[in-house]
Formats: sequence, structure tokens, C-alpha cells
Amino acid sequence: MSGIKLDNVIQLLKKFSMDSRLEIILVGGLSLEYYGLRGKATLDIDAEVKGDVDKLSDFLRSNRIPSDIGEDISRWSLISLPPGYKKRATTVYSDDKLKVKVLSPIDFVIAKLRRGTEADLNDSLFIAGKFSLKAKDIIRAANQAVKNSPRDTAIFIFNKNVEVFTDKLRKREKRSRDD
Repeated sequence: MSGIKLDNVIQLLKKFSMDSRLEIILVGGLSLEYYGLRGKATLDIDAEVKGDVDKLSDFLRSNRIPSDIGEDISRWSLISLPPGYKKRATTVYSDDKLKVKVLSPIDFVIAKLRRGTEADLNDSLFIAGKFSLKAKDIIRAANQAVKNSPRDTAIFIFNKNVEVFTDKLRKREKRSRDD
């Protein structure tokens, strides 16, 4: 099965938005493609949608595009995204009826650390390296996310993910200083 490409998704969303306005924030593999990660295909669309979620979901399904979409990606986990993530999102495409955005690099990393798989950590390391994100900035954003999240044991797991990730990031920062 071949992967979904950002340009193709934008063309498809343009067709959909001919009938109704749509604003979408991409959060998964399509964001990685936009940010320059090559050779890693995504098989679905993960996104926050401002518009008719059900209608878009049906449209994507009818075009054989799997999707995980919703009105509020911050609620996809017990750990919230840092406040202001919608304003920090980068616009990738915009016309009269359609606006396609991706999460800012730091918000992308926090979103990935909420799940914390090995693939998520590697994706986050790519983004952190490409955008020169520092461990202290990740920790600050993670603290904002926790502050805005309901008290739950999931915070412990998230904080562990942040600790593991920032340790890897610091080691990478040290290696690049030593080179």
C-alpha cells in the first residue's frame, strides 16, 4: 500500500471545501512530510477539523483515505496540548474556503510525546533537530501541557516520555557541541 502525499490531500480537501468551508490542522505523518522528513509514508490523515467533521470523514472514506479527525486534538489524550497551539500552527495552504495548517514544531513534539512510542520519539528527534529545539523549551511546553490537563496517572507516563526524550535530545546537543 502506498502512502498518502500532502499535495494529494490538499487537492482532495479543495474538492471537499467547494461545498463548505474547512480549516484543518494536520498532526501526523503529513506534518512530517511538510517539515521535510522523506522516505516515511503515512497511510492516514490525523487532523483537527474546524468544519463538518462527519461530512469530511464520509468524504475521505469515499475516497479511500483512512482518517482520525476530530474537533479538538488537545482532547485526544488526557494530556492537553500547550495553550495557544491553534494560533502557533503554520499555514501550509489557504484559499477562500480552505485553510490547511500543521502544528508548530514544539507542539508537534508535545503531541508525539503524549503517546510516546519509539516511532514518536524518533519523529520528535527529527523535528527537534531540524528546528533546533532545546530540551529546556520542550520541558517548558510539557509543563504548560500538564498544567492544563486534568490530574491523572497519565501525567506520570507523559513526564517519563518527556524525560526520556529530553535526555536523548541533550545527548545529541552535547555531541554536536563536541564535534
